[in-house]
Amino acid sequence: MTQPDAASTGDDPRPAPSQPFASIPPDPVAYDSERAAAARARGLAAPYIPGGRDPDQVRAESEDRRYLRLLLIMVIVIVIAGFVLGFAAALAGLNGLVGDPG
Repeated sequence: MTQPDAASTGDDPRPAPSQPFASIPPDPVAYDSERAAAARARGLAAPYIPGGRDPDQVRAESEDRRYLRLLLIMVIVIVIAGFVLGFAAALAGLNGLVGDPG
């Protein structure tokens, strides 16, 4: 025979569900905020839009430019290194690495 589960016998150790939260009154200032207006324009139910404003936008843009320069430098170094290593392999007579069939 199977034993009845705890939910059907009333021996459930979990606490009873609490009363539902009282509804929060609307905030007219928050309703008129730029973020809430943009969310309503997109058809969202709540004023949640990922991203937002950076508290220190000037510093963030400066950091982004620095990382962009670093990224471009790394790409240029990798491409030039390929040419340099290929040229060095051709000069060293490693034709199998360079791709010379003859």
